[in-house]
Amino acid sequence: MSRSAGSEAALAALVAGIGACRICVERPEGAPLPHEPRPVARVSAKARLLIAGQAPGMRVHRSGLPFDDPSGDRLRGWMGVDRETFYDVSRIGVAAMSFCFPGYDAHGGDLPPRRECARHWHDPLFAALPQVETILAVGKYAQAYHLRRLGVALPRSASVAETVGRWREFSALTPKIVPLPHPSWRNSAWLKRNSWFAEELLPVVRAEVGRLAGWDGKT
Repeated sequence: MSRSAGSEAALAALVAGIGACRICVERPEGAPLPHEPRPVARVSAKARLLIAGQAPGMRVHRSGLPFDDPSGDRLRGWMGVDRETFYDVSRIGVAAMSFCFPGYDAHGGDLPPRRECARHWHDPLFAALPQVETILAVGKYAQAYHLRRLGVALPRSASVAETVGRWREFSALTPKIVPLPHPSWRNSAWLKRNSWFAEELLPVVRAEVGRLAGWDGKT
């Protein structure tokens, strides 16, 4: 078996392990996952662009497709891609901080990502994806993990807005980290207050998508 074939086989085995994972039910850190696990991750040995989000929501838990919801529609708008391109795993990978929907808190909001995923899977997963050149890090958990992995420690007090505002600093990293706010419609007011996001950062995002995923950057 060639080195390339061996690497792809190792990645396939790792993805299969993620897909069968039940750690958060059988050996949880804290309260167990309140429902049956359904890990959602889409990666390949070819995709040079990866989206690292927070965690699947309930709609994604049901469909098994990452960002298969209104937030995903907005994210695809930011990237300038259609669904076909977005879900072409040879072009774009998706691996959230929590592979399973973590459940709801007492107020009906989504719980934070499960710690078990990063603890058991993330380091070996990203070590097995050396071809990834750019990571779109969506939300504070993904930003903190991927920047820390590359030697950049964010202040504990750093807000997502502050981290996204520093996007130029992270363009020299390998892989490049592009921090994004969550594309939830709850962030619409923030987007209106921070017009620089659409004016300055989104053209960079679309250029990266075009460069790495073979897309022309047009909606």
